[in-house]
Amino acid sequence: MSKPSPVAPPSTWPRKELVVDVLHKAVYAFATGAVADALAARGGPGPGQRHAAVRPGRHSDVGPLARRDAYGR
Repeated sequence: MSKPSPVAPPSTWPRKELVVDVLHKAVYAFATGAVADALAARGGPGPGQRHAAVRPGRHSDVGPLARRDAYGR
């Protein structure tokens, strides 16, 4: 017997509680998207992009960036 998903509401919830749950998830999704968009709109490459530029392509032998190079501030 499989465990129920911890995210999905039970099918026995009253309609009003389901509406509140869906509304809450919509607000959370909108807020999360707004924060992600704001972070993505920042100028310049992030630490991960700077690290990837050290040696383009997929390589397992590229070490981490020095702390002074990891953050562009």
